[in-house]
Amino acid sequence: MLKIQEIREIIKLIDQSSIQKFSLESDGGKIKLEKNGGQAVTTVTEAPQTPQAAPAPVQAPVETATVAPTPAPEAPAAPAAEVAIDETLHKITSPMVGTFYKASSPDAEAYVKTGDKVTAESIVCIVEAMKLFNEIESEVHGEIVEILVQDGQLVEYGQPLFLVREN
Repeated sequence: MLKIQEIREIIKLIDQSSIQKFSLESDGGKIKLEKNGGQAVTTVTEAPQTPQAAPAPVQAPVETATVAPTPAPEAPAAPAAEVAIDETLHKITSPMVGTFYKASSPDAEAYVKTGDKVTAESIVCIVEAMKLFNEIESEVHGEIVEILVQDGQLVEYGQPLFLVREN
């Protein structure tokens, strides 16, 4: 299965390109990326543990007739995410579309709280997508200044989750 950093890189490359759909099967896992009207939708699934003769090739995007997308019902974005963010602070963003969790289980303590010190390897939250729980790392050394999303909230790719004052 691909590492989260590799998935992030693929998402960035697809986001910057004109490709509308992307699919990759590798190491018993499958990733599907699709752009829908400016929003990137990412699906990561784990394939059943059956032996395969060879990995499937990457599928090239196929031109198809387009139908006007109907807006999907979604929870409104958190007001804190729309507030002007201090540009001197580092933003920890969501690497995928999914559900934000502040702890590993409902009865566990949150990974971080406002005022906590973090290192580049510190796990700050989990984003769950397609029943896969992806641990999100801080990537910087510093102090958590603000948590921008609520536990259980749906988050989009690139949405700021935390503000960190770097050391």
